[in-house]
Amino acid sequence: MITLRRAEDRGHADHGWLKSWHSFSFGEYHDPAHMGFGNLRVINDDRIAPGTGFGTHGHRDMEIVSYVLEGALAHKDSLGNGAAIVPGEVQRMSAGSGVMHSEFNHARDHATHFLQIWIHPDRSGIAPGYEQKAFSEADKRGRLALVAAPDGRDGAVTIHADAAIRAGLFDGDEAAELALPSGRRTWVHVARGEIMANGQALKAGDGLGLVDEPLLTLGQGRGAEVLVFDLAT
Repeated sequence: MITLRRAEDRGHADHGWLKSWHSFSFGEYHDPAHMGFGNLRVINDDRIAPGTGFGTHGHRDMEIVSYVLEGALAHKDSLGNGAAIVPGEVQRMSAGSGVMHSEFNHARDHATHFLQIWIHPDRSGIAPGYEQKAFSEADKRGRLALVAAPDGRDGAVTIHADAAIRAGLFDGDEAAELALPSGRRTWVHVARGEIMANGQALKAGDGLGLVDEPLLTLGQGRGAEVLVFDLAT
């Protein structure tokens, strides 16, 4: 079964300093038909205006992955961690038993564009923590590179959830196939550009859910950056 979620059908919030598109219900956007997909709870496509950001706020019992597409995202948390996330880097924050953090765009002249991803953890109350790694364009060019996994294999960040995230860049004849295990769910999110996925023409912001499909095929990309989620049911 294939479910198509078009970019324009997502929830939208415009707070002036923040413009956000919600693939699933979030904040004031509530749609009972789109509460998540398997244990994937949130994909927010966020743009933060220059010199603004999210003030200090709290999370608990959620695996939060930040994937920056343009600009830089400055992060500080109550554990004493502070870093800037730039394109090509993936940050995983385990909120666990509770953490306070802030996110900010310190640039004076350009927005920060990033994906904020929430995945339900496989257990609650773990010690909060975070991890950040860089993945080069070569790592992702014409293939699906593993960027987050429960065991941190192949250089991925370690996520405390029954889920994995792959990222790929596709142009022209570049193509990839991924065998999909039985009893799992797969979500494809197009971060930018255009691509064909299992016969569906997708553009930036589109999502594709696959259940009981044996294979994912990606190709005919035009400046495409794609995230693929392997998820528990």
